[in-house]
Amino acid sequence: MKLSKLVGDRFKETPSDCVVASHALMLRGGYIKYVANGIYSSLPPLKRITKKIEEIIREEMDALDGQEVSFPVALPASLWEESGRYTSVGSELLRFTDRNGAKMVLGMTHEEAAVQLVREYASTYSRYPFMIYQIQTKFRDEARPRAGLIRVREFTMKDAYSFHTSQEDLESYYARCLRAYQRIFARTGIPEVVCVASDSGMMGGNLSHEFMLLTPAGEDSIVLCPECGYSANMEAAECIYHTEDNGTDRSADAANIGSGNASADESGPLLPVETPGVHTIEELADFLHIPPSSTCKAVVYQKNQDDSYVVLFLRGDLEVNEAKLTSFLGEDIHPAVITEESGMQAGFIGPVSLLAPEGTTVLFDRSLEGLSGLACGANKEGWHLTGLDLKRDCPDAVYRDFAKAFAGGICPVCGKRSLTISRGIEVGNIFQLGDKYSRSMHMQYVDEKGNSHTPIMGCYGIGVGRLAASVCEAKHDDYGPIWPISIAPWQVHLCCMRGDNAEVRAQADRLYEALQKAGVEVLYDDRNVSAGVMFSDADLLGVPVRLVASPRNLKEGCVELSLRGDKSSAVKLPEEAAVDGVISRIRELKEALEERVPERI
Repeated sequence: MKLSKLVGDRFKETPSDCVVASHALMLRGGYIKYVANGIYSSLPPLKRITKKIEEIIREEMDALDGQEVSFPVALPASLWEESGRYTSVGSELLRFTDRNGAKMVLGMTHEEAAVQLVREYASTYSRYPFMIYQIQTKFRDEARPRAGLIRVREFTMKDAYSFHTSQEDLESYYARCLRAYQRIFARTGIPEVVCVASDSGMMGGNLSHEFMLLTPAGEDSIVLCPECGYSANMEAAECIYHTEDNGTDRSADAANIGSGNASADESGPLLPVETPGVHTIEELADFLHIPPSSTCKAVVYQKNQDDSYVVLFLRGDLEVNEAKLTSFLGEDIHPAVITEESGMQAGFIGPVSLLAPEGTTVLFDRSLEGLSGLACGANKEGWHLTGLDLKRDCPDAVYRDFAKAFAGGICPVCGKRSLTISRGIEVGNIFQLGDKYSRSMHMQYVDEKGNSHTPIMGCYGIGVGRLAASVCEAKHDDYGPIWPISIAPWQVHLCCMRGDNAEVRAQADRLYEALQKAGVEVLYDDRNVSAGVMFSDADLLGVPVRLVASPRNLKEGCVELSLRGDKSSAVKLPEEAAVDGVISRIRELKEALEERVPERI
């Protein structure tokens, strides 16, 4: 490919709306073109990258005996009504009607389509297990698209679905898929990706994992334990406040409990305190001269389905994990609008003599269990209570885990106060779906004895464009991407310095032809532009091997060979040795990458 003919422009300026490096570099380098909010067109360099990613994915899915299929982009709403997700999924699902008034959806995921495709075929046990997959465009109407290809509305995704007759078989296949994902990420150049336990969300099922590229640019919080290797998405991470062998230590920092005691043995009286102008936990703590950990706060939501209230009480220094709360309730929620008719007093809600409408769900986080001496709302405007004893004052409370884990918290595996919080980009996910979709959509098979059963499913997803952007996020410098050899748009970037020099041009043309004949993917910058422009564009395109023909090199009877991002790698080779030198460097890069790819299981 000659750069003079490459569709797309490259430019110096970083657009003002770019908040992560990959977004800026892909716009500047001519990889993507903005179309609408969260929607981009792919230009040739990105298309070449994603094509290679897709081929790696196909190889790994085929190695699992996966079979590639293709589902429709537009689906009848009736399929989603069968599973119950037509009403349970929110506005992320784009709903519309066709010209005949039939309800339709744009596929954001294809569990329903997968079941519809195979439920007649898989009516007998002899056809299990099996897996089907596709690589296809999807649409999810994200509320807040951001960061270029990291979070978009339209995207290309590989989604795979496995079908099994036993939980044991699903678990065995799930482990193989997990390893296949580790191989995919290593083969695409980011073996640093970590596998973390996650919340299944709208997908359903009891077990799921996400694959996270740890980076400050990530939008997800990852809970890690450096002592034992525990890892989980913040949504799924257990929040522990005490150890069983130390019942007196029930907080993130026992020294900061203030008047909140770990035991109710010495409870003080429950006393009203006038607190004019105090509405927040921070204001209450300042007013009473206590730490936030010595307070009990109320966080109020409403259920999306019927707008009924959910009041959650937890320790004042902690945050609600809405994923845990949603999972417990089994339905979506939103922050509450507390009306006068509700009887509740915003900013003064407490667990004692709570005034709330009929049908209100009242929950307690386990951070409060056994505590006394706390301050809380008095359910009266301008008033709070001190001396709250949960055992005495809320004897019927049932405590569950609804809070976010925190840095310095107790690891649920090793029990040490060692948890850290990192940021990450989700580059893939896998789910054990169980029979959520097969049962609701009446998929059955007959066993060898003639008895009918419902199969169970696994689901496995990778966003292709997001993976490309994540590699860029992990592999770049101040000047542009440094693409791994396995997915680079081209293997070698041939620069012809001084294209107006006939001899240099002739040498570059010879090298271009020889590289092509040798089967090397080469991008040839044949433009008559300055060295600054040529090398700036080369950096933005991020091709791993660079070959430079120039008047100086020609005079010395050689060409210059180097690696992108490594100036120390530059060597000068005779023209006749240049092609072999390029092939050798490509082979070395491939071997170094393959060394970090785990074996299949």
